[in-house]
Amino acid sequence: MPRRNMATLLAGGDRRSIGRSDHVGAVVRGKPELFRELIPGLWSENPVIRMRTADAVEKVSREEPELLMPYKKELLGLMAEAEDAELRWHLAAMVPRLPLNSKERQRVASTLELYLGDRSSIAKIFALQGLADLAQSDPAMGAAVIEILREAARSGTPAMKARSRKLLRKTERAEVTGTWRQSS
Repeated sequence: MPRRNMATLLAGGDRRSIGRSDHVGAVVRGKPELFRELIPGLWSENPVIRMRTADAVEKVSREEPELLMPYKKELLGLMAEAEDAELRWHLAAMVPRLPLNSKERQRVASTLELYLGDRSSIAKIFALQGLADLAQSDPAMGAAVIEILREAARSGTPAMKARSRKLLRKTERAEVTGTWRQSS
């Protein structure tokens, strides 16, 4: 499936629909070599294609995060410049799956903290999840992330409060029991 066909499958309609991104994701999961044909859509000038590509890439990378590795530098740059809420929330889920060094984790954490100011509640929730995921891979970030989660549990939107409480239980338990994943 050449890139042009993927873009065609992902085009049409508006951002309230994921269109055929599930289908495209399933095709790419079956043929991982097509992942490289999907990635350019993250930079499409068409916001519908950009959002649906991000949805497909995020779903594929849940099961195969290693497919993101060749695009690490580009994804870190895109994360810092992304303005669309839909793109931000998918990047907030994907980027913490990458093996990041300490400097990169700090850069990602700073960007995710900026996402907490997004007007989209979904982008905020995914930013909280991304921060919790980063803390799992870097115990040194634990205390700061726990404080961010506590603040969101106190003063966030209802959805942020609910997600923060769930993430706090998991993150605080990992901190107390020392069951953080080993840092890479």
